[in-house]
Amino acid sequence: MYLPRSSPDEMWSILPLGGRLRTVLVALVAVGVLGGAFAAGLIGAPAVAGVENAFGPVDENTTVVETDITVSNPNPIGVSLGGVTVDYDVLLNDVSLANGSKEGVAVETGNSTLHVTTAADNDRIPPWWISHVRNDERTTVTVDTSVTSGTLGRTVDPPNVTRQIETDLLSQFNSTETRPINADQPLVSDPVLYVNETSAEWGEVTDSRTAMDLTFVVYNPKPYPIGVSELGYDVTMNDVAVGEGSTDSEYVVPPKSTESVEATVYIRNDRIDEWWVTHLERNQVTELRIDFDARLDLAETTVSVPLDPLTYTETIETDIFGTKPTDPGGDSTAENDGSTTQTETPSDTETRTETTSTDDDGILGDGAETTSAPTPTETATPTETTTATTETATPAETPTTPAETATTTDDDGGLLG
Repeated sequence: MYLPRSSPDEMWSILPLGGRLRTVLVALVAVGVLGGAFAAGLIGAPAVAGVENAFGPVDENTTVVETDITVSNPNPIGVSLGGVTVDYDVLLNDVSLANGSKEGVAVETGNSTLHVTTAADNDRIPPWWISHVRNDERTTVTVDTSVTSGTLGRTVDPPNVTRQIETDLLSQFNSTETRPINADQPLVSDPVLYVNETSAEWGEVTDSRTAMDLTFVVYNPKPYPIGVSELGYDVTMNDVAVGEGSTDSEYVVPPKSTESVEATVYIRNDRIDEWWVTHLERNQVTELRIDFDARLDLAETTVSVPLDPLTYTETIETDIFGTKPTDPGGDSTAENDGSTTQTETPSDTETRTETTSTDDDGILGDGAETTSAPTPTETATPTETTTATTETATPAETPTTPAETATTTDDDGGLLG
């Protein structure tokens, strides 16, 4: 005899009232038993056993963060328990880079790995850059996770995993190497100036720009004063122009004397997100470059001079999550690695507020003028410092009297190491 199949709703509707009550009671008892078993320690709540992050594709707008979360289920059977929710947040100095929530997770017994893909907005990078420089080029990477079981009504919030990142962009600018400045002009004998010392430190950091305060100790070998009426600069990070401009102050270097020329170079924070893309594309390697030029007022003429001996380059490398490829096949040979330390810190909260996620940087005349060569100064090899604020180097010794035999020197100087 053929009997038509009934849907669950139809079957539920034909159950007598007593049968329905018994079914509901059994479900409630099951939940109660689970809750009691958890309270008695017979059932353990799922917990986060490990988290690993890595950078995925990056474009001008977003940075993909790939997150693998290992959830540990201490029970002998797999559980869904009405759904397990995993929340996560990745922060750079308290600036949230990626966050989200994965709900309805069924966890097998033992360890299970959940893969989550989040598209982070690159507009989070300038606020992080500001915090990094303000914190003496230090960043704390924090991964905060929690697991919630809806049925057990329990949230497990393990200690945060933190990682320390440090960079050093400016210390190598500190130098006592003497470098000649040539005008390369007809009827002007070179060098016209010597730079005996350079130093740098971070200045004021605002929401719109980051200042670098530079000092140049300049010696004038000429018998007349030389004016430095303008000092221009161009700053690039991985060939991305992040700053350009010129100083407003004018300096006059007296004859046979030294003068400290101060200049402030600005990085535009609104270009940092563009640099960030290149930093990740080059396996987290960046070359900072600063080029200088100056307008010099000589005795009878004004010349614009590229200050090639003062060009500053520094290579920086980071490994923000500690998971980047060790052999990227690109230029990853950096002398200045971003150092890291990974630790666990206790979490202050038991529960979390869920957030939205995406799942699954001389003279005119007869030309017979001669230049008194300064007494040679010792060249100190600059040493790397551990903090972004650097100590001013001791000024190099400079001549007070010209040498008895006048000579013309063609020394082009050197480049900062």
